[in-house]
Amino acid sequence: MIRKPTPAAPNHYGALIQTYAINDAINQLILSRLDPRAWRAEPPGKKGNGRTIAAIFAHLHNCRLTWLKNSAPHLKCPAPLDPDRCTIKQATAAHKKSAGQCLRMLEDALSGDPQRRVTKFSRGSWAPEWPASAAMFAYIFSHEAHHRGQILMLAHQLGYRLPQEGIWQWDKLWKQAGFASRPR
Repeated sequence: MIRKPTPAAPNHYGALIQTYAINDAINQLILSRLDPRAWRAEPPGKKGNGRTIAAIFAHLHNCRLTWLKNSAPHLKCPAPLDPDRCTIKQATAAHKKSAGQCLRMLEDALSGDPQRRVTKFSRGSWAPEWPASAAMFAYIFSHEAHHRGQILMLAHQLGYRLPQEGIWQWDKLWKQAGFASRPR
């Protein structure tokens, strides 16, 4: 059974914002350590039946743009990525930009400020809108973690293992990001 939070429940705004920042730090870490030969390698199985790592990173970035355009139209969107043509360098730069704007969107949505500019979360025309809340963060974070798992698994299946050091060391990533400590 799910319990509803009590009015005295702590505000976890800072923890959610920091967690999203670390989420993108992990994406950047993977991009920096990925063997360039894995970027466009065909997924195992039937030829042409699956996304390449390049296409998955492009999908992540392009989904962020959809969320920004629909939920925070006042924020400038970076250019979309072409899944068939983008380079690792382009994806790295694009992810930095879209993550920064999504972080701004989440800061506004989760701030509790009654004057905030982000009041709804729209995943696209195919899904109903949600109020801007922690559920918005949870959806964004789980979507990115899901595809990050696909990237790691695909790289492994293709024979391009990524070093595991750093990806699971969140305390180290928090420190590198300049946060005093991980949220409690």
